[in-house]
Amino acid sequence: MKKLISAVLAGALALSLAACGSTASSSAAASSEAASSEAVSSEAAAETNDLAGTTLKVAASPVPHAEILGVAKDILAEQGITLEIIEYTDYVQPNMVTESGEVDANYFQHTPYLDSFNEENGTHLVSVGAIHYEPFGLFAGKTATLDELADGAKIAVPNDTTNEARALQLLAAQGIITLKEGAGLTATKNDIAENPHNVDIVEMEAAQLPRTLADVDFAVINGNYAAEAGLNAATDALAVEDASSEAAQTFANILVVKEGNEDNPAIQALLAALQSEQVKNFIDETYSGAVVAIF
Repeated sequence: MKKLISAVLAGALALSLAACGSTASSSAAASSEAASSEAVSSEAAAETNDLAGTTLKVAASPVPHAEILGVAKDILAEQGITLEIIEYTDYVQPNMVTESGEVDANYFQHTPYLDSFNEENGTHLVSVGAIHYEPFGLFAGKTATLDELADGAKIAVPNDTTNEARALQLLAAQGIITLKEGAGLTATKNDIAENPHNVDIVEMEAAQLPRTLADVDFAVINGNYAAEAGLNAATDALAVEDASSEAAQTFANILVVKEGNEDNPAIQALLAALQSEQVKNFIDETYSGAVVAIF
């Protein structure tokens, strides 16, 4: 009997020691995990602290880009980063000042335009990330509806290569013209295969398009310039690019820097701010479909 009691007591003691060992092991693991998590948090905090006092200069079109950057500015301010937004009303200078280093980044263009600009100007600019898409719209000028389209009607389109192709594709989608097979997003006036109404395609700088509406029958206008003129492609245009079209998938507006600066921590912080839920909500609530977040 004594032997049996001794055996039971020995077993209980062993189980007790095992349990204590398990508890100690779990506690050690938990402490190690907590320390690791704390180290990661400290590292992130240190990185944020490293950016405190940083100033970023970004070139942008006034609408919607500068307005969207205004939201990002508030987000960055919480991290101690100052964002200076410098507005331009053309499509050339923002890239030139980014190339020269006068500004740190720009936000106004899509990838096809950027690629074309680099090729034509010998610049070395790259995309950091996509932010939004602006549907092109066909707006009424002297003629109120497409049903009233007359032979010889004047239709104004952007004169830069990529945006003109986009405008021509929208006209083709409405049956106003037919483009040569394979013309795609590099189409020019020379790629018009059929022009049953003999419309006159008037090429001009994109920024001038809204001002020409009184002088032409129709104009295909970039979303940002339409917005600046108080026009909304989603509600005011006679026709708008389909969201599933090749153009819609291709012409996302991007944050751009000089090659080599893509991984700069401050630039990455700016990208994160631009792709935040606050910015998405701002875009949805402010532009009513004229500007669409794509992140």
